Amino acid sequence: MSTSVDTDTIATDASPDKAPLQLEVTVEKPHACLREVVVSIPRGEVERYLKDAYDELVPEAQVPGFRAGRAPRKLVEKQFKDRIEERVKGSLLMDSLSQVTEKAEFSAIGEPDFEYESIELPEDGPFKFQFKIEVRPEFETPNWKGLELKKPVEEVNDKDVDQALERVLSRYASLEASEEPAELGDKVLVTAVFKDGDKKLSEMDEERVTVANRLSLSDAICESFGEMMTGAKEGDVITGKVKLSDGQEDEELKGKEVDAEFTVVEVLKLELPKLTGEFLDELGEFESEDELRDFVRSSLERQANFRTEQAMRNEIVSQLLASSEFELPPSLVRRQMKRELDRKVMEFRRSGFDEDMIRRFVNANRQNMQAGTEASLREHFILEQIAENEEVDALPEEFETEIQLIAEQSDSSPRKIRARYEKSGQMDALRNQIVERKVIEMISGAANVTEEKVEKEAESENDEFAIYHEVIPTRDTDAIPEAKYDDNTPKGAETEMEKDSDSE
Repeated sequence: MSTSVDTDTIATDASPDKAPLQLEVTVEKPHACLREVVVSIPRGEVERYLKDAYDELVPEAQVPGFRAGRAPRKLVEKQFKDRIEERVKGSLLMDSLSQVTEKAEFSAIGEPDFEYESIELPEDGPFKFQFKIEVRPEFETPNWKGLELKKPVEEVNDKDVDQALERVLSRYASLEASEEPAELGDKVLVTAVFKDGDKKLSEMDEERVTVANRLSLSDAICESFGEMMTGAKEGDVITGKVKLSDGQEDEELKGKEVDAEFTVVEVLKLELPKLTGEFLDELGEFESEDELRDFVRSSLERQANFRTEQAMRNEIVSQLLASSEFELPPSLVRRQMKRELDRKVMEFRRSGFDEDMIRRFVNANRQNMQAGTEASLREHFILEQIAENEEVDALPEEFETEIQLIAEQSDSSPRKIRARYEKSGQMDALRNQIVERKVIEMISGAANVTEEKVEKEAESENDEFAIYHEVIPTRDTDAIPEAKYDDNTPKGAETEMEKDSDSE
């Protein structure tokens, strides 16, 4: 059911050699973040586009029996009719969509959703088609100047660097199979079976896991993993419980404890590498241990700055959200889940977090993904609206800085990172990340800020280890709502054949 309908005639500036396209546009608002648009292009405009297309073709058309460009126009029109009409259909769609999205009173956040092949150029009468498009919700921009904020400030000390350096070295440690029992900090090669009573939920293939107090899975936590694995030897079968996340779609499975059976394939003991010149060069062309420590300290400082930025962002957004209410449809939230997770992972990488930490973050977020994504979308819409109002955008050199930081942390080249992001469509997420950070800095600069020194909570290396495995495998479902029509023909524009069949 639509909540409102807007009808208007739109004409915009076209290219210098083409007059504006006249359109009749009807916009329905089924909910805050979706518009259903019906476009009607008068017959005169269709004929104009057809004439222009034939005018361009006739001087060059090659028709058997005639020299190029010398065939009679009617013969050219007859021979190339299908090709020209397909081209004109594409031009009318492209030009009209551009005009609608540029001049309409909504701000699109996605591409128009329609089935191109279902749209046909009519022999007579207006050309009509419809599409859906996701839009930014409409709300009044909250007052963001003069907020009262507390800024937590962390200091990185030598002890922090020592612990972080040990974590770095552990990733390059040699692993030796051992008949000795496993201890916290060792690695074990395990397989697993997860069951709910007699029902098998999933199996995990061989996975190399650090023996930590907790094991984090994509949709569950094994709180007693360290206790279960301490003392385990090769060939042991160990049973315990894992607790499913509250983000399960099945209400009966939310927060439920299910059985886990781990089989220890191998126990592996770690031996940290020596900081020789050869190893330092292999690690990252470091010339000395001091240079490596400086690099580690820099990463820790970026992490501390990230936590400070996140704390400031959370405080700012909570104050802005308190004065802005708008609806977010569940379908939009579901579609944005992976995109939002990708964006946050990118932000973690540029802030110096290693892959073990990122896996823990990803699993924690997946387990309550819908609520987290909804909160992040609300933040994004508010910060994006402020950015638009204040003309804040990402500059080319800021993209380069972000890519350089991610490349350094990923031990890859900036060229490869950029190519990967462009191929996967993540450059837009990178742009949002830059813009939102600039808006937060702008709001912080206009706020009354009180600094507070905080101590980073001590985190043992053996507190938690994360792996990507779903105890309850997700089913592939189409989160996109069903189309309003079977094809993209607007209501009331059915063909004569359909009318005839209805009357029968």
